[in-house]
Amino acid sequence: MAIERELKLALPGDLPDQRADALIAHLDQLPGAQARGERHLVNRYFDTATLALARAKAALRLRYVARDGHAGQWLQTLKSVGEARDGLHVRHEWEQPVKGEALDLPQLIAACDVPATADILRREGASVVAQFETNFVRRLWRYVAGDGTVVEIAFDRGEVAVEADGRRHTEPLLEVELELLDAPDGDRAGQGERMLHALAEDLRRVLPELHGDDLSKAQRGYRLRQRVLGD
Repeated sequence: MAIERELKLALPGDLPDQRADALIAHLDQLPGAQARGERHLVNRYFDTATLALARAKAALRLRYVARDGHAGQWLQTLKSVGEARDGLHVRHEWEQPVKGEALDLPQLIAACDVPATADILRREGASVVAQFETNFVRRLWRYVAGDGTVVEIAFDRGEVAVEADGRRHTEPLLEVELELLDAPDGDRAGQGERMLHALAEDLRRVLPELHGDDLSKAQRGYRLRQRVLGD
């Protein structure tokens, strides 16, 4: 099991391209940051018809990652109960490669070491179906601070989508994610989280529109689904 610790910053969906490009240019020149290219991510989120996983504060995702010059990879991910405050998300995460465009729930259940979350998958896994998608292009940087703290910076541009009655309903998705990958002494002193907030302040000087967002991409999808389907 991994503990995911990331600071999520949202932007208005109608942000002009030149404003987004200014942020990219800043990150390309940021001391300590190394550009890692782009990925195209197609993400399907699964739940039961009664949204049993959402009620249990769990998210189940199948993701396809494609990048130029490399074969695409399917990954399945389970995220469980966590907390979000001022854009900082802390939660359990299990992620595994899968052979194709299908979930392998027995493998995920075996890896999940939070009993309540594993039990949900055992009980409800046979009934899950795709509920919505988040599809976006992710631009990546790896940032290493002077004290050795390592942060992955991701700039995501795309959409959240729900299929209903033969129509595709979408809303824009525009976010920056700052994920803590490594910190001295396991971040017991909290320096890693302080670094996330310091980076966020640096980015806000370029784009004041950036603001902490406690909604995950999965929660955005469920919100759009409710708006479209009314349930």
